[in-house]
Amino acid sequence: MKASDLQDRIIAQLLRDHGGTKRRWRTVVGRVKLYDPATHPHCNWSLDPQGTASENAVIEAMMDDLRLRLRIVTPG
Repeated sequence: MKASDLQDRIIAQLLRDHGGTKRRWRTVVGRVKLYDPATHPHCNWSLDPQGTASENAVIEAMMDDLRLRLRIVTPG
């Protein structure tokens, strides 16, 4: 999966589960940060959410679940 696809997937799930606007969630989620799989073989991506405490908690919980299923993400 590409980083932009992962970002879109996260935002779509946030909209479904928690409402709000796409623009707000895109701002809160920010960009997907990628790391070299050679140094991060367990999971090569992360997010640094920039929302309220409750928004960030929702995103962190979602990331924990997604990391189990989507360990390696490609640029793009």
